[in-house]
Amino acid sequence: MSDCLFCNIVAKKIPAEILFENAAVLAFRDIRPAGPQHALVIPKAHVPGLRDSKPEDAAVLGLLVLAARDVAEQLGLGESGYRVVINQGRDGGQSVFHLHCHVIGGRPLAWPPG
Repeated sequence: MSDCLFCNIVAKKIPAEILFENAAVLAFRDIRPAGPQHALVIPKAHVPGLRDSKPEDAAVLGLLVLAARDVAEQLGLGESGYRVVINQGRDGGQSVFHLHCHVIGGRPLAWPPG
């Protein structure tokens, strides 16, 4: 989708600090970090949100979570811990309507989050 921010990052039309990439997913640093370490992990194919995913998306959803784990390890968060968050819809805090996971860490995180 030409007007989707994350699709334009996938297409390399908008620069991003890429942390991980394979055929199905892309991870990059968040430009407005919520912690010392904050990455976004997205499917390369446009899916507006978790609610829009379909049973045939199961494989890429699994790859998304595994990539989030790998990015957390790459950022040095594996031992101390981190949070993986998917916001769904406006009330859920979603601001970019392309499915994505936030990987946040590098400091103690409070609960509940919001």
